[in-house]
Amino acid sequence: MNFKTIFKSFKNKDMLKRMLIVLGLLIVYRFLAHIPVPLGEPTTFQDAIQNLISSSDFGSFINLISGGGLTQFSILLVGISPYITASIVVQLVTKAIPSLDELSQDGESGRRKISQWTRVLTIPLAIIQSIAYIFILYQSVLSTSGSLSYTPSTADWMLSVTSMVTGSVILMWFGELITEQGIGNGISTIIFTSIISQLPTTLTSLGTALFDTSAGSLSMFGWLNLPVNPSIFWIIIGFAIAVIITIYCLIKLNEAQRVVTINYAKRVHGNSTYGGIKSILPLKLIAAGVVPVIFATAFLSLPALLGQFIQSVNPEGTFGTTLTTLFTAPSANNFTTMYPDGITAQWFFYPTVYFILVVLFTYFYTSIIFNTKEIADNLQKQGAFIEGVRPGIQTANYLGKTINRLNLFGSLALGLIAMLPFATDYVFIIISGAPLGLSLSGTGLLIVVTVALENLRQLNSRALMVTYDEYK
Repeated sequence: MNFKTIFKSFKNKDMLKRMLIVLGLLIVYRFLAHIPVPLGEPTTFQDAIQNLISSSDFGSFINLISGGGLTQFSILLVGISPYITASIVVQLVTKAIPSLDELSQDGESGRRKISQWTRVLTIPLAIIQSIAYIFILYQSVLSTSGSLSYTPSTADWMLSVTSMVTGSVILMWFGELITEQGIGNGISTIIFTSIISQLPTTLTSLGTALFDTSAGSLSMFGWLNLPVNPSIFWIIIGFAIAVIITIYCLIKLNEAQRVVTINYAKRVHGNSTYGGIKSILPLKLIAAGVVPVIFATAFLSLPALLGQFIQSVNPEGTFGTTLTTLFTAPSANNFTTMYPDGITAQWFFYPTVYFILVVLFTYFYTSIIFNTKEIADNLQKQGAFIEGVRPGIQTANYLGKTINRLNLFGSLALGLIAMLPFATDYVFIIISGAPLGLSLSGTGLLIVVTVALENLRQLNSRALMVTYDEYK
């Protein structure tokens, strides 16, 4: 990564314009995250929202990718989860129906149609999720307080749902505008910004706990007392070291690749000879990036949402409660209520399903973005071949076997990274009888590192393009 080239490229007007557009869109997005849903008095929903976040991974995930939109009860409460769900559905249907699979391979026009169908499907999904979220929150407020001073009318419900759907569509549009600037994937950048935006709150909480000396101060070798909480100090030090090690491993995994040598056949045209050169085809260890983790979390959020909805409609039933309990990630917030007797078999259900889904989605998404048959056909048209492998179908099979072997290790590594919060909680449950509550967020950290590296890579490529003339 050449940061000198990146900084030099900012002198280019087009590059500077693209950067300002992306920055402006992200700033507008953060302002929108603080506009409340027009449903009565938004502050009446704060307790219900906090309970929702602490009781289910569904709430935590939505709050994470909406940049705190859930806790703010903002019009971006739904966020981009409908678009993510629509993408999963469209990609599954595309692979299942041969005619759609052919359409997706029909160049730019086919991809545009698939993208348009994804956008269209996003709207009904956003409507359904908006109605479900408001209904669940409304019922939660009623169950907590018994009554509300303000009873929303049908028009209020329609206005609230419309505002939330509009917020989701605006985020989808912002994501596409950011992608068009060519310096990063828009949806991933929005999620990245959402996670980073909550960092000041986390640091403030840690700082408050660190400088709380009511339980005593830290003694350094008996001759110096630091005005910090000893327990919190060592926890933060250990946490920081673990984060640094995890980031290092994530970067190594993200950058790891298998290099396949490509040979070009010699061709004689008149008195000139073309070809006879070698090139490389890099195959990334984790070609799917962070997408499988996002897909798996979003997929597991749906049963939790359904369980919450069933509980609101039928509080006496057991199906909704069971569904919510099974698909709620065990954490420090819900450990004492869900596991009063300590770790049970149920504790391992969510992490196990999560791990399996991450592995499966890694294989699935890699098969979508890495079409071995298309790559083999392109190589054959260019007169290129892999040494020892016949062009055509044998090249496609060779690439397929290679990428499957990489996926085996890559998907397992990705799954283990996603398991970090559960692993750290498990260790502290064994040691102290309760989770730490400051566990490593494997999902959040993975998204931040992967998106940052990918955006830097694209930014570096565009910087090289705009500064190319200076290196001639």
